[in-house]
Amino acid sequence: MRNKWMRPPLYSQSDARKLLRHLLDRDSFTEFLDPRRGIINPNLVALDVPVEFDDGVVVGEGALGGKGVYCAAQQGGFIGGAVGEVHGAKVTGLLERAREKRPAAVLLLIDSGGVRLHEANAGLIAISEMIRALLDLRAAGIACLALVGAKEGAFGGMGVLARCCDHVIMNEHGRMGMSGPKVIQNVMGVEEFDAGDRAMIWRTYGGKHRYLVGEADRFVEDSIAGFRRAALSLMDVPRPITLESLRGEHRALASRLGRFGACRDSMEIWRALGIGRPEEVQGMETEEFLHLPRA
Repeated sequence: MRNKWMRPPLYSQSDARKLLRHLLDRDSFTEFLDPRRGIINPNLVALDVPVEFDDGVVVGEGALGGKGVYCAAQQGGFIGGAVGEVHGAKVTGLLERAREKRPAAVLLLIDSGGVRLHEANAGLIAISEMIRALLDLRAAGIACLALVGAKEGAFGGMGVLARCCDHVIMNEHGRMGMSGPKVIQNVMGVEEFDAGDRAMIWRTYGGKHRYLVGEADRFVEDSIAGFRRAALSLMDVPRPITLESLRGEHRALASRLGRFGACRDSMEIWRALGIGRPEEVQGMETEEFLHLPRA
């Protein structure tokens, strides 16, 4: 029996298997290619780099609200959740299998800095294969949900993959973007982007900003239960990719550029949205925050 005083598990502080254990219906998850299979990444072995028997991602099937789902959960604690050849192949295989088996939805618990530098070319190919499989899955009418709320966020190719999903769910700890802060600073200089300014990083990449500008569909508190409720509300709502839906995305981007193109900081964007005291946004509790105007 669970101790009634035990604090519910936080999403941002849980590893992949704990997330799946609490996110899905009790005892419903079955892992594909679990560590007992002993499948390791030969590229890391050749480079004398420590390995994990899941190569930093857990894939399998389970149930959510009594409906069958397929899941992939990245382990941010292993090389920052970065994607290599085996890691990417596991996710691609899951997505391709989901297209055949047609679960109610696919959940991608993203916690990754992007492509693994040790396997750069293989990682880039893996990202492209994952995106192709994901778009095929969406075309088949199966909803794909990205859950972004752990420490590494969703960056690089995984940031692209997240935005290719039907829906994105984030919390305050989640971050999503293409190039990370250090990459921008190294290329453009600290005057352009200070990678040491944590408040600015969260204003730019964080879940609150992504929600306010319409890039995340749900913003939830930092609890696995919060992500579960959001996933339950979205798993039966696929967004078919059509020519008209793509045109709609282009119109939305053009509108955003016209409205916010001159803004130099996300706080200026928030002010343009009609938020009277944008400097208070980051300190707001979830319930208060969700009443703010969005793009």
